Amino acid sequence: MKPLIFMTFAAFAWLVYVPASQSANLASSICEYVAVDEKGRLRKLLKSNRLKLRNVFKDVSCDNDNILVFAAKKNANEIGQLLIKKLPKAVIASELENLISLSPQLAELAKARIN
Repeated sequence: MKPLIFMTFAAFAWLVYVPASQSANLASSICEYVAVDEKGRLRKLLKSNRLKLRNVFKDVSCDNDNILVFAAKKNANEIGQLLIKKLPKAVIASELENLISLSPQLAELAKARIN
């Protein structure tokens, strides 16, 4: 019985483990898709790796900015709209000042989402 439990736990741990190099590649791919405003490719990448934007947002930074600010700097309006729809209102409210100065269009969407 104990070997069966150990084997089950080992198999589960092996399936959950993500190597550091793979996560670095994911982060760089996410930043590339945000920079060129490829919403479809970003969603496909996240879905194929079973990730959610809320979870990725905390861990990925592009040019030392979070993904939302990076999208505003790169005028990636489609991805910016997607982020505003999917992220919690508190996160959007904390980034509203940056959005106002970088992208008026995304700032209006963020204001509408907060209110």
